[in-house]
Amino acid sequence: MSPTSPANPGCPTRRLTTAQALVAFLARQYTERDGRRQRLISATWGIFGHGNVAGIGQALMEAGGGRSGGGGNGGAGNGAAHRMPYLQGRNEQAMVHAAVGYARQSGRLSAHAVTTSIGPGATNLVTGAALATINRLPVLLLPGDTFATRPADPVLQQLEVEYAGDVSVNDCLRPVSRYFDRITRPEALIPAALQAMRVLADPAGTGAVTLALPQDVQAEAYDWPEEFFAERDWHVRRPAPDTHELEAAVRAVRSARRPLIVAGGGIRHSAAEETLAAFTAATRIPVASTQAGKGALRHDHPADVGGIGHTGTATADELARTADLVIGIGTRFSDFTTASGTLFANPAVRVLHLNITGFDAHKLAALPLVADARAGLEALTAALAGRGYRVDPAYETEYTGAKEAWEERVEASFATPDPTARPTQTQVLGLLDALVTEDDILINAAGSLPGDLHKLWRTRSRDQYHVEYGYSCMGYEIPAAIGVLLAAEGRTPRRPVWALVGDGTYLMNPTEIVTAVQENLPLKLVVLQNHGYASIGGLSESVGAERFGTAYRHRDADGGFTGPPLPVDLAANAASLGMRVLRATTVDDLRTALSEARDAGGPTCVYVETETPDTVSGPPPAQAWWDVPVAETASRPAAVKAREEYDRQVAARRRHL
Repeated sequence: MSPTSPANPGCPTRRLTTAQALVAFLARQYTERDGRRQRLISATWGIFGHGNVAGIGQALMEAGGGRSGGGGNGGAGNGAAHRMPYLQGRNEQAMVHAAVGYARQSGRLSAHAVTTSIGPGATNLVTGAALATINRLPVLLLPGDTFATRPADPVLQQLEVEYAGDVSVNDCLRPVSRYFDRITRPEALIPAALQAMRVLADPAGTGAVTLALPQDVQAEAYDWPEEFFAERDWHVRRPAPDTHELEAAVRAVRSARRPLIVAGGGIRHSAAEETLAAFTAATRIPVASTQAGKGALRHDHPADVGGIGHTGTATADELARTADLVIGIGTRFSDFTTASGTLFANPAVRVLHLNITGFDAHKLAALPLVADARAGLEALTAALAGRGYRVDPAYETEYTGAKEAWEERVEASFATPDPTARPTQTQVLGLLDALVTEDDILINAAGSLPGDLHKLWRTRSRDQYHVEYGYSCMGYEIPAAIGVLLAAEGRTPRRPVWALVGDGTYLMNPTEIVTAVQENLPLKLVVLQNHGYASIGGLSESVGAERFGTAYRHRDADGGFTGPPLPVDLAANAASLGMRVLRATTVDDLRTALSEARDAGGPTCVYVETETPDTVSGPPPAQAWWDVPVAETASRPAAVKAREEYDRQVAARRRHL
């Protein structure tokens, strides 16, 4: 141990490699909000190659190794509280998805790190990083990088750029990261690591954070100041609204006759569900939800009118068309939510937006209310309390009656008149709906399932509905479910976690099944076999592309994909990766298999081949438009007809100015 530190003269030091110092630092970072304190980085996922095995890999082995943190002390003064658990992944993108699932389930107060080698391991992080940043969820990425000292040029897996010697493949991560730095000297880690923690704990600015680590710097020793390894608490703030903005918001609400709340994911991130319920109890304003906001109110709450937008309910979308005030809370107002700018059709409509980021709060030319969702709702409720605001009883009667009518359509979609028939996708959801309690968590991200779930699912708790629709990334579900299970560890009884996937999504990324088996996590995987990209097939048909390239079938004599379904056995594939598999062919089979899977103590797959809804009620069609441009000139009649419908719909778009 050196007597002084070159970074801080007079301060005691500890001689460690850069990688060892980083791991020791991460194990001592905490978040705090509302008096609750937890580790900021609670574990590290990793796949090792020559770019990180001798650096971060060696440091993780010394810093705890096992999932619960058993192992040596790494010479870094690691006690049990400061060990760094390691989680073994199979695919770099999937490791980020697992970390994102963990962060979402942890309320963004705790996160995981992900380390990879250089080259393909690092570039495989890009999709996961984009998903994390778009969804405003924290994850720390630690990709290996090429040599800072350049002993040979190029080295294995190095990208050569003729005009810049300091570029590597890790620069692909810059646009999808909220913070990026390359640590080219050991001492540069100190400010970079502190900035990384600041961003991860920032409720308005969080997302993927990347510290690119040249492999030679990882293994280089340095005399680190002891102060670097002191425990640090990062307070997750709840900014209150500006007085001027709050008064403008109160005036807007008091003048509204047909207000509608659009609840986004910011409500969940702020843990503002009870505050929202109190606000609606006082005002009786109805609440529609985005994909990220679904669960802000329970499905049976009187003010909950279901999902909004292209995948929303008829109740919510009709209220949106006639609303004179749209109150966004923690939403990004994406094109699905606004029906590509056609949904908020009242000529007199105004938008009020409560959001923790000014960037989002000003969308749609809104009256901004920049604040934490819970703090903002508390302030708005208090400001309205003495002014006697409540919606007209006739408006309340209107939306509660419309909600009851929609529930009848849900029941019809879930009905199973023939228990010996092959189930449709919506019947699968209905059987699951009848089985689960508020303890269950459902995870989905892509295909036709998000639309059916948004319209039909009856959410029973604030965190039951876990649909990633900011990036809608195929292959997210299985690794995310692992992350959710890790976040829910320690709860008795253990919460059932379901990953719902179609066959197309399954084929994208099934590899983390092996991780679930290795960790003996009771993942419940439901695979719906419908022989192709069903969601895009339906979209293709609606825009005149006639389902081209969307079916998983043999080629026909003309070279098209209209032959028999491919003889792919995804159930056998899941079994080969170590899962217990329950096959279901009928409604009765499926009901039994789902119940058995829910009670299972290990990873279990329910496999079912679904039927198209030809003879029974399927999901209600889209209740609002979505802009997917159609060919302006075409020779095939289907495309010509689709373009006529497109021109009719796009004429209704408006820009809110």
